[in-house]
Amino acid sequence: MTSAARPDPQGPDPRPNDSQAHHPHAADPHTADPHAVDRRPVRPMRARSRDEAHRVATPLELFFDLCFVVAVAQAGRGLAHALAGGHPGHGLYGYVLVFFAIWWAWMNFTWFASAYDVDDVPYRLTTLVQISGVLVLAAGVPRMFDEDLTLAVCGYLLMRLAMVTQWLRAARCESGGTRTMALRYAAGITVCQLGWTLLLFVPHDVRPYLIPVLILAELAVPPIAEAHTQSTWHPHHIAERYGLFTIIVLGETVAAATVAMQTAMDEHEALGELMPIAAGGLLICFGAWWIYFAEPVHHHLRSNRQAFLWGYGHYLVLGSAAAVGAGLEVAIEYAVGKAHISAYAATAAVTLPAALYLLTVWALHSRHVKQGAAQAVLPLSAAAVAACTALGGHGVLAAGLVIAATVATGTTLAARTSH
Repeated sequence: MTSAARPDPQGPDPRPNDSQAHHPHAADPHTADPHAVDRRPVRPMRARSRDEAHRVATPLELFFDLCFVVAVAQAGRGLAHALAGGHPGHGLYGYVLVFFAIWWAWMNFTWFASAYDVDDVPYRLTTLVQISGVLVLAAGVPRMFDEDLTLAVCGYLLMRLAMVTQWLRAARCESGGTRTMALRYAAGITVCQLGWTLLLFVPHDVRPYLIPVLILAELAVPPIAEAHTQSTWHPHHIAERYGLFTIIVLGETVAAATVAMQTAMDEHEALGELMPIAAGGLLICFGAWWIYFAEPVHHHLRSNRQAFLWGYGHYLVLGSAAAVGAGLEVAIEYAVGKAHISAYAATAAVTLPAALYLLTVWALHSRHVKQGAAQAVLPLSAAAVAACTALGGHGVLAAGLVIAATVATGTTLAARTSH
């Protein structure tokens, strides 16, 4: 995991970390950032300092995120189609697998960039190759829900093998433990890609057993690679990157629901049935944004153990946020008679991922900064949102009102604590 860095306006973290203490190329936080003045088309790919000042997302990273959301939209559309058709098991299996491929490739690029973004020509070109890979993956998502993995796996391989070249380039410019770390990343990712390639040639009935093994292997690569030497990822930058991607996914959720509502209005003109869903959906999305950014989290990201758990946990945060959009599509289709499922199933498609979102944001963010009664707000809210499923057709609006009340309660308690 890795990208760039600059000193915190409030001052650098006084506690040393392994990468600062042992990294041969870690920059002095009191010196100028060498990347700010070096404009050569090809530069040494050496680790950036964790204390680099004003470290923010780059235009290339933002472009990367926007292209990844194309795949997120396709995954949500596939999930919505399966749920509306009364095939939740099939839809959830496909969605979990597709979203893992999207999230894992995005996350690996993000952490690498946090430590090794040199922004030269080879780095940019390799990143554009990764973007091409996610677009191929996105094109293969509909087939993936039909159990045709070929195009999606090819896109995934393109993204991941491009990352191998980045790590090999970093290893070439490093030495000692840092070089070993980079080579372990390159080797581990390569072995995993051989496994995904093999997946295309095994019988279909074997795939459900092989896929979990490959996922666990992918997840194991970063902890193994950084067991002795930690990459110099930047806490502020990582927190910002995850926040930006969460915003983009929530935006895609709103966009998907808007398109579904527009289509329903054009075909059925059922304004009375759709307005409660629209109001509830907006309250859920607005509340999800507010709750995620209620407290800064970068101070919690001090070690690989903390950061890995936090980063891996975002699979549920991002996946549930995107699933809310798919659920809103299902609820809208049910309201106009296009989804042949029960009112409870249509509402559950919204309330259950919304409840999961609240619970995981609490586990990853809020519980580290809340005290007293404030600790119970999000877990209780998650339970209340899930309980709104029992209201059937009125459940989406009720869930939105619960989340709005959650924001109001949390804001009130925070204000009292500050005084």
